[in-house]
Amino acid sequence: MPLIPEEPQIHESAQGPRVSPATGRTAPTPRPVPGPRPAAPPRPGRPGPVRPVPPVQRTPRDTAVAKPGPAAPAAPTAPSTPTIQLIPASAEGALDAAEEAVDLLLDSGRAPGEVLVITTGEPHPWAAHELSFGEAAYWAQHDAGDDVFYADASAVGRAASRPVVVVAVNGGLDATAATALPLALGRAGALLIVCGDPQQINSVLGAGV
Repeated sequence: MPLIPEEPQIHESAQGPRVSPATGRTAPTPRPVPGPRPAAPPRPGRPGPVRPVPPVQRTPRDTAVAKPGPAAPAAPTAPSTPTIQLIPASAEGALDAAEEAVDLLLDSGRAPGEVLVITTGEPHPWAAHELSFGEAAYWAQHDAGDDVFYADASAVGRAASRPVVVVAVNGGLDATAATALPLALGRAGALLIVCGDPQQINSVLGAGV
């Protein structure tokens, strides 16, 4: 059998010139460069990516608006002193002067229930007449407060306050007038009219009345 000449074995060194990298090393297999990570999927219940929330600016305690607290109780106001008007009259004419003063008050617009008339001597005819029916009926008219009420000086403490009090110093003891006038001043809400002797009245209520 004819021998076939062996083919020359081709070694790597026999191959053509290889192109080697500039460094003389074989270039490594390139690896994928890590890029930006994909955004994490939003959590359930929150639409879209979560964005950082800017910090809430809080008002410092020292500059916080003060809440309105309970109002301090107002200082009690002093009760106003009623105006005192003096009508000079004698003991005999004091009751007539008081009647004229009442008429002027009613004509000026005062309601009858706003006027209280006090006598230091003889009672007013109206009071004497009403008392003839008994004190219960008499004071019931006082409590009704719908008409001018006439009372004796001894009953001033029982009478209620009214805007206008008229005092007729028509006699009686000086001590009676001295007791009745201060009480009448306390019952008068706005005006006290005193009909009588100016000297006697001033000595009780003070000079210059």
